This record gives sequence, structure tokens and C-alpha cells, in this order.
Amino acid sequence: MQSVSSRAAIIGADGEASKTGNRSKMGSKRECGFQGLREEGLHLLRQAADRYGLALVTEVLDTATLDAVVEVADMLQIGARNMYNTELLKAVGRSGKPVLLKRAFMATLDELLLSAEYILAGGNDRVVLCERGIRTFGRETRFTLDISAIPLLQKETSLPVIVDLSHALGRKDIMVPCARAALAAGADGLMIEIHNRPDQALSDGFQQFDLAEFATFLECLGDRAVAPPEPSLEGSHG
Repeated sequence: MQSVSSRAAIIGADGEASKTGNRSKMGSKRECGFQGLREEGLHLLRQAADRYGLALVTEVLDTATLDAVVEVADMLQIGARNMYNTELLKAVGRSGKPVLLKRAFMATLDELLLSAEYILAGGNDRVVLCERGIRTFGRETRFTLDISAIPLLQKETSLPVIVDLSHALGRKDIMVPCARAALAAGADGLMIEIHNRPDQALSDGFQQFDLAEFATFLECLGDRAVAPPEPSLEGSHG
């Protein structure tokens, strides 16, 4: 995952930046200084995806820009702050595009599932749920990663569940053990922020891997990148 700050950043002056993942977004609204390249950013993302044979997942911020995003994206992301935006949820449900739905940092699991129902009600059953951390009293990480959400959601729905480690943790030094924990809990995938030059990123550089760090991260996960199926413990009291 890489934010779009310029053509060189996303396409890659040396052809490397876009080889590292299959998701980018128009820009975070969290910081007022940089809010993405808007429609220009969408076209840069499409160019990068086509150039390297990647799927394009990007965030839809409102119904006004939905059509523009649908035109270029392979999958639509609903960010945490829009999880309660019922009109947007219904609109992406009618779009026919797969949807990545992030859990709001103050939302219960029931509320996340109810938000997914708005999308499903539009006839769109291609929905992926994303745990991205919740707000607690802890200050050591950006948010608190709710590992229990993974198996609890999977007990209630057949929708895939992935984990956004970068936004949950807000730091890179504990990414590997938390990734192992998420996969061991049954996560269907992980979201990791990558940037070719994190020190020059216009947002969230502190939580982004550079290319070498990402390669090391994958090496550390090894076979854990594919989580084995868990045997059912239902009815076992021994």
C-alpha cells in the first residue's frame, strides 16, 4: 500500500515503487497538509496497475466521487471514518465492484457487520472486512490491534477478514510478531504500507516499510504467510 504524492512516487523513476503491492489510495484526510492528488492520482494509480499487472484498490470518500473511482478501480475501499456512511455503503453496493470495508476505530463487531449488510443488500456479495485497530487507553501504538476480531467475525460471517497492521500499530518495529499473530488467528490477508522513500512521504512515513524492509518482513514471515486451517474445537471439553 502506498499513498499517491507524485507520478514518480507511484510509477517509480526506477520502475521499483509499484512492484511492491497492489493497493494505493488517493491520500489521507487525517493530515490537512496533504490530501492526495484526487482524480489525477486515480489515473496515476491506473497507469501503475496496468504497467505491472496489479489490481487497483483505492478509497472512495463520498458519493460525489464514486463514479470516477469506479471507472478506474478494481476494488473500492470504504475507510474507517466512512463505515457509518449508509448512503455511501448503499451506493458501493450497487456499483458491482468488490468492496474492502474497514472497521471504524470506535465500532463494535456487530456494527461492522451491519455496515456490511448495507453493501450486501445492494446485491454485492464481494465484500472483504478489515480490522485496523480500535481506540483504547493504550498509547504505545497508534491504535490497539484487536486480534480477537478475526475469529469472532469468522464465526458470524463467511466474508474474508484481513488486518491493516500499519494503521493499527503506527510503528514498524513490532510488525512481524503482530503479523504472525494475525495470521495465526486466521486472517485471510494483511495490509502493509510501503513507500520507496518513507522519509520523504507526505503522510504516515513513520509507519511505512521501504522496499528492503518489506523484503525482510516477508522473509521473517516465511511459511506463516499462508495460515493453516484451524481444527474445530466446538464441543470439545477434554
